[in-house]
Amino acid sequence: MSRPIELRLNGRPATIPDVPDDERLLDTLRWRLDLKGTKEGCRTGGCGACTVLVDGRSILACLALTREVEGTAVTTIEGSASDPDLARVRAAFEKVGALQCGYCTPGFVMTLGGLLKEIGRSAPIDQFLRGLDGNLCRCTGYASIVRAVAEMREPGP
Repeated sequence: MSRPIELRLNGRPATIPDVPDDERLLDTLRWRLDLKGTKEGCRTGGCGACTVLVDGRSILACLALTREVEGTAVTTIEGSASDPDLARVRAAFEKVGALQCGYCTPGFVMTLGGLLKEIGRSAPIDQFLRGLDGNLCRCTGYASIVRAVAEMREPGP
């Protein structure tokens, strides 16, 4: 069965027509809405590449059905510039060069942005690193990502 879904997407009201009840949020974002920043990696919840925020909390879009987020506020990497926490994480990644191919970067940014909202930037760095356990990167070796986490915790705007 298909029906329209209403939500807030990247700060704006959105109605998505004819969404099948079994459609994953990942597919809705990438294929219906052309928001390709939410990456498809494993489709099993094991890589973190598809992480988005739903009402400020990070979720894996490959494991969520679109109908489950009806009525919520969904933020993707495309909407991250207008969110102070996500913008802070993006700036830290840029400053320390915490990327190589960039495929996993949106998932890391969204996960860390959700953690900033949940635990605040004064939380111990180990707490942020544990929060990244489900995010995989095959290029950087993680040292630059750890530097970005330290940078985003620094005082400043």
